[in-house]
Amino acid sequence: MTKSNVYFSKIISPEKVVEMFKILNKNLMGRVAIKVHSGEKGNQNFLKPEFFIPIANYLNGTVVECNTAYEGARNHTEKHKELLNKHNWTKYFNVEILDEEKPDLILDIKNGQVIKKNFVGKKIQNYDSLVVLSHFKGHPMGGYGGALKQLSIGCASSEGKCYIHSAGVTTDQNIVWNHLANQNKFLEAMAESASSVINYFKGNIVYINIMCNMSVDCDCCAVAEDPCLKNIGILSSLDPVALDKACLDLIYNSNDEGKHHFIKRVESKNGIHTIQRAQELMCGTTNYKLICID
Repeated sequence: MTKSNVYFSKIISPEKVVEMFKILNKNLMGRVAIKVHSGEKGNQNFLKPEFFIPIANYLNGTVVECNTAYEGARNHTEKHKELLNKHNWTKYFNVEILDEEKPDLILDIKNGQVIKKNFVGKKIQNYDSLVVLSHFKGHPMGGYGGALKQLSIGCASSEGKCYIHSAGVTTDQNIVWNHLANQNKFLEAMAESASSVINYFKGNIVYINIMCNMSVDCDCCAVAEDPCLKNIGILSSLDPVALDKACLDLIYNSNDEGKHHFIKRVESKNGIHTIQRAQELMCGTTNYKLICID
């Protein structure tokens, strides 16, 4: 069975992000979107924009985000823009909110079982390539957040996030939290929506996971637990399934006592199921080769 290459460095620095991109030897086409997590108001763990200046400059890309589907500072475009400014994203980068204009772009999901379509911001059509920069951490609903979550919930519009969370019941953020899908259906919907974004970019995607500030909570939490794990490193790959699996394996194989708290969060939400379903959808493989870089 063919293995996907996953590159790993213990060094965590802005310059190392560029190096981990270059080692993939991937020539991205045309206009490049750089997907980040901009951090909810009050969150202390998200990766600050200064960390991504070298990679954004190297790619000459545009930082992109999407509105959320829960009450907070990012669920509507104007509020989100204000927070992007306060968090200094607009100080350093060209930033675009993909779903600030309606209607959404609807992507068909090939072989979708839970959902058959995915709602993404129409401005995704402005780009030919995508770089997924993920802060790897826990998540209160998905168990963990990495590349697959950035492709799914991260790239979905506000309506699309509702659709994924409800397993296709609603796109209305006013009622979605009363129509949440059962856990495995939600995880499967995440994998299925991720597959539609992968198919949309036709291979013009690079994935980088940064394993630092690892709380059991996501950067979308205004009140998040402090990190429970020591920093591990930066990983990159052309395969999001292999990349996320490698990150989880590094935690399971760690000697860090904090891993038990993190693993409890992942397993309580059956987080591995997203990876399993993504592999079934041929988004990638859990069979990988970890290549260590100085």
